[in-house]
Amino acid sequence: MSTPDATDAQAATAAQDQCVLDVDSALGRIMGDRPLYLKILRRFLHDHGTTPRQIRSQFDSGDYAGARLRVHTLKGAAGMIGAARVHGLSTTLEMALRAHAPGLAQQIAQLELAQDQLLGAISAMLGTPEERHTAAQDMAPDPAAPAIQLLLARLASHLREGDGAAIDILENSASLLAASLGVHVYQEVAAAAHEFDFDSALQALLKRR
Repeated sequence: MSTPDATDAQAATAAQDQCVLDVDSALGRIMGDRPLYLKILRRFLHDHGTTPRQIRSQFDSGDYAGARLRVHTLKGAAGMIGAARVHGLSTTLEMALRAHAPGLAQQIAQLELAQDQLLGAISAMLGTPEERHTAAQDMAPDPAAPAIQLLLARLASHLREGDGAAIDILENSASLLAASLGVHVYQEVAAAAHEFDFDSALQALLKRR
């Protein structure tokens, strides 16, 4: 039987794990589509495994704008997968970089540490190295199908208008959109939209189409 101290420790550990990677929250955004979520996690590993080091390199060279852009991209991707701590640190760092605030090196170090924890959690969830690096084989439907064209047109229209209904489409039709656009493009569009950066989401969508 667990003692009160042991129960408190378990609760604290669970809360910490959820802060690193809140799987339930992320799955809620894509209608519980776990296979799609795993593909998005693989894509995150591929695209952002070294992003904090790249941010530090750009910061060290004085490229604040480039560093801020990478932070902004990481923030959206982290939010998409439910990585609350990395998302929060990225949000703070993005604002600090814009203001050229003091203490930037320390904030980047905190982001690097949080990212290392996140990558460990993702790797553990995905399993073996072979499985982690297996390319996702998307069964893409015919992009010329009228229903898909209509869905994409509706999504583009809402994004163009800055309408939050675009997020509803991205969530409710996550599986179909990911299959139609490819996981990478879907993630790019959805991550930007969830940050209410509708212009970037529209650009990503139109670039693919």
